[in-house]
Amino acid sequence: MRVLLCLLLLPGLAAAEIYRWTDANGQVHFGQRPAAVGAEKVEVKPQVVERDQLTREREERTNRFYDARRDEQAQVSAVAAEKQAKRAEECHELRKKLASIPEGRSYYRTEADGQRSYYSDEQVDTARQQLQSRVSERCS
Repeated sequence: MRVLLCLLLLPGLAAAEIYRWTDANGQVHFGQRPAAVGAEKVEVKPQVVERDQLTREREERTNRFYDARRDEQAQVSAVAAEKQAKRAEECHELRKKLASIPEGRSYYRTEADGQRSYYSDEQVDTARQQLQSRVSERCS
């Protein structure tokens, strides 16, 4: 935010004029408007700060650290999103299985020889309860 503010003010500062004058007591003053007759305009050149090799290396290490941290956080987010997607798929399958157990109807499985093996009412209730408990445990 501060950088943005500086960038917005920079053109105005570059265009600002600075004047220098000396008062009756011999004291030197500076201002944006000439306050006295004989004030001279001062040319202000921006200071160029040259960084030494050690500073550039430190900045590079810091940038590498932040890049690695950003990559690490992106990986953690991707893993979390993948886990959440897997859990959502698992919940969908569990709810689908639970919905496939009909209320008050015959429930069966097909054996290897193609014959139907029907569940008793107790087995159906047990299967339904197990699926409901898994749904409440995994999907809440």
